[in-house]
Amino acid sequence: MSLLIGYGRVSTIGQDLAQQRVLLTEAGCTRIFEEKASGAKRDRPELARMIDHLRPGDTVLVTRLDRLARSTIDLLNTAERLREAGAGLKSLAEPWADTTTPAGKMVMTVFAGIADFERSLILDRTSAGRAAAKARGVRFGPPPSLTLEQIAHARQLIGEESKPVSTVARLLGVHRSTLYRALQD
Repeated sequence: MSLLIGYGRVSTIGQDLAQQRVLLTEAGCTRIFEEKASGAKRDRPELARMIDHLRPGDTVLVTRLDRLARSTIDLLNTAERLREAGAGLKSLAEPWADTTTPAGKMVMTVFAGIADFERSLILDRTSAGRAAAKARGVRFGPPPSLTLEQIAHARQLIGEESKPVSTVARLLGVHRSTLYRALQD
């Protein structure tokens, strides 16, 4: 027996889930998972509990898609998780977002294609930007922990004065492994 499962979310503790609860109950949800958490948070325990609770044939109902996901990518990822659980997705405010129908599946497929295209464009722009920055001499990553002078001094202390690496690392304020890496370069 397939069930209609509701998911309601508000962003802050001060907001109230009552309106979503009423709409989801009136729509026939037999169980409603509720959450007071920002949609930007990756860790949403009630969403995870709901997905774990789903059985093949169930349908997740939300009042609006922005209650389920914060972005198109997040929506598509969540919709995929629901599909993997064998469940569908419906939105009361966006009737086109109904993966239980062929038209709704098509719309989600088109969104997935657009999101994938957008990801590809972002990767291409990022790669081009990084390459241009490297060509201008920009260094990526954190700044080096040790200056060239400090490395030369460390070599002298270790090689000529036979100081232990751990003592020199402590003197320079870095971990032994950092000093070993700097000495290898």
